Amino acid sequence: MASHIINNGLKASNEIFEGQIHLYKHMFAFLDSLCLKWCVDQRIPNIIQNHGQPMTLHELVSKLQVPLAKVSGVHRLMRYLAHIGFFDIVRISQEDEEEKEAYALTYVSKLLVRGSDHCLAPMVDHFIPTTGKWVHDEGNQTPFAMALGTDIWDFLNKNPTHMKYYNDATASDSQIINLALRDHGAVFEGLESIVDVAGGAGMVAKYISEKFSHLKCIVFDLPQVVKNLKGTNNLSYVGGDMFQSIPKADAVLLKWILHDWDDDNCIKILKKCKDVVSSSNNKRGKIIIIDIVIDDEKKDQPEITQAKLQLDLVVTAYYNGKERTKKEWKKLFMKTDCQDYKISPLTGHMSLIEIYI
Repeated sequence: MASHIINNGLKASNEIFEGQIHLYKHMFAFLDSLCLKWCVDQRIPNIIQNHGQPMTLHELVSKLQVPLAKVSGVHRLMRYLAHIGFFDIVRISQEDEEEKEAYALTYVSKLLVRGSDHCLAPMVDHFIPTTGKWVHDEGNQTPFAMALGTDIWDFLNKNPTHMKYYNDATASDSQIINLALRDHGAVFEGLESIVDVAGGAGMVAKYISEKFSHLKCIVFDLPQVVKNLKGTNNLSYVGGDMFQSIPKADAVLLKWILHDWDDDNCIKILKKCKDVVSSSNNKRGKIIIIDIVIDDEKKDQPEITQAKLQLDLVVTAYYNGKERTKKEWKKLFMKTDCQDYKISPLTGHMSLIEIYI
């Protein structure tokens, strides 16, 4: 009977994770149209066709005359377009250089080459509104800020209704994370205290404090976020700025935080976390990261990869953030001298990263 209950529980959890991925695929389906329109507006199919062979990222951004700050954005847009079938990513050799990735036309993008037979680019022009000039802008504004004249955080602070939507969204996501953490209790073993940085209303910290009653849990966020929240015996709320100081604890939890920030700011956050994690009494502290790891070995199911790449474009548009590959996470950790770490799968699209200090 116990085995039957456990199996049913695992099946239910897996169905929830699979359902979440399917939901995200359709929730972010508008990105397909926006990326397609950007591709057509920039005449990328014509550029590759006229080049006569697959084009590297460097060749493409040079032809597009894209500012250096937006090269990463072009790379991520093209990566997504390749995933949904508009381009092929191939490897080519150039003279004596190492092999590089390059973009080639597919039978779909050949239909977007203007001046060719059977060109359907005018259909895209007619049915999809323009995507703007973000990739050619010299500044560091997000597409969100360019469209609304303010960044996402100021917008939310000035619009209580949208702030509620944001808080409700993060809380609902935390419920899914809590379900996943149910089978990863070992990550909290040996800890006496943990601080949930930018933890919002503390949904994840509440779950941890209830499941591990010996663990002192601190939810740390901006003063205006936590001022009216009440703690329990082993759960407290502290206001502050993670770029200034973080409460001391055995471990720091960063749940879906680092993807909101560029590499420079992530390094600042990780260094602050590293400074406050306790390593006393011969006990190693740790930084626990719950975030997306884009599969650069193409082992994920296509629908999971699509959800990850969609979220990558969303955090680019809203926060100037990024979802990272294993190589990009490693590069980030090396820059903060965090060389001892482990990455484990958590949900369908999320991973659990433990950095040992």
